[in-house]
Amino acid sequence: MSQPSTTAADNASEKVNVDVWIGTGSSPQSKGVYHCMLNTHTGKLTNPTLAAEMSGPGFLAMHPSEKVVYAVGGLEGKQVVAAYTIDGEKLSLINSLEIGDGGAAHVSVDPTGKMLLTAQYGGGSVAAFSLNEDGSLKERTALIKHEGGSGVVPGRQDASHAHWTGFSPDNRFAFVPDLGLDKVVIYKVDLENATLTPHGYGKVPSGGGPRHMKFHPSGKFVFVLNELSLSVTVFDYNAETGTMTPKQTIPTVSKQLLAKEKFKSCSEIRVHPSGQFVFAANRGHDTVTVFRVNQSSGQLSVIEVENARAVTPRNINLDPTGNWLLAAGQDSHTLASFNVDGSTGELTYNQSIVVAPSAICVMFEHE
Repeated sequence: MSQPSTTAADNASEKVNVDVWIGTGSSPQSKGVYHCMLNTHTGKLTNPTLAAEMSGPGFLAMHPSEKVVYAVGGLEGKQVVAAYTIDGEKLSLINSLEIGDGGAAHVSVDPTGKMLLTAQYGGGSVAAFSLNEDGSLKERTALIKHEGGSGVVPGRQDASHAHWTGFSPDNRFAFVPDLGLDKVVIYKVDLENATLTPHGYGKVPSGGGPRHMKFHPSGKFVFVLNELSLSVTVFDYNAETGTMTPKQTIPTVSKQLLAKEKFKSCSEIRVHPSGQFVFAANRGHDTVTVFRVNQSSGQLSVIEVENARAVTPRNINLDPTGNWLLAAGQDSHTLASFNVDGSTGELTYNQSIVVAPSAICVMFEHE
C-alpha cells in the first residue's frame, strides 16, 4: 500500500478524515444528497447519512470557498440548481433557480466562484448562472441550445445531448462535451457578466459519444471520455487560442471483453494529481481502467483493468491526497474504496464498502 507523498499530504492540509458528498439518482432508495467521511490513512469509509432532501440530485459541485455545495435535481416539482451551505455533515438550502430546460446532467463552478454552469442532456443545452459573493445563486444569465446530432449511433445521437461542463485552467474558456454531436463545444467565458460566447469545438471519432473530460495538470492535454465507444480521446490543448487538437483514441476495454455485455457504457474519467495516471469507469463491464500518461506527449497506455466492486459504476473520484479512489455503484447502492499505488497507478480494493443509495456522484472539493 502506497504512502501519501509530502506534496499530496500538504495539498490536502494533512486532514486525516475528509468529507465525501454523494449525489444520487431518482430511485425509491434515495432521499437526496448524502455525506460520509473517508479516513485518508486507512481508506475506510463511514456509513453515509442524509445531508439534504432533494429528488435525484445527480451531480454536485462545490464553491471554491468550500462553504457552499450545489446540486442539480428536483425541488417542489421543479428542475433546479440549488445552493446549500455546509453545516458539518448537513446541508442547509440557501436558494435555488429553475434551469429552464429540464433537468441537468452536470454542474460546475469556475475557480473564482463568480459563475456556475449546467449541462442538460435531455434538452441539449448549457445554462449559465451568476453567483453572489456568498455563493448564493443570483440569476440565470444564459441558456444556449446545441443544434443537430451526428446521427452515427441511432437513438443516442439523433439530437444534441450536452453532458458535462467545466473551465480551462486559466478560466478563459468553458467546455461542454456533447454526446449527441460527437464534439466538445468550446465557449469563451465572460466572468463579469457570467455569460458564454461560442468559440469552437474539439471533435472525437464518429460514434464516440463524448461524456466527460478532464485537463492534465500541465494544462497541455485534455482527456475526453467517450461513453458510446468506451474509449478516451487525448487532445493537445493550446491555452492561448483555446483550441483542442485530437492525437490519440484508446479503448478502455477491449471489444473481446465487451462481447458478452448486454449494456456497456463509460461513465467517468479522472486524472491523478501527479498527472501520471488517468482512471476511467466502465458500466456493464463494471471495471475501472487505469492508464499511464506519457508526460511528453500526453498519450495513454493501459496499466490494468480493475474490478470496480460495484454494479454500474456511475462515478469514480480521487481523494485530495491521490491515495484513494472511490467507486460509486448506482445499481448496487454502494461506495467502495481502493488504494492507489503512487508509483504504478495500480488499484487495490481496500475492503471498505458502504451502502450509498443510488450513488451517481462522488465529490470531495471544488474541481
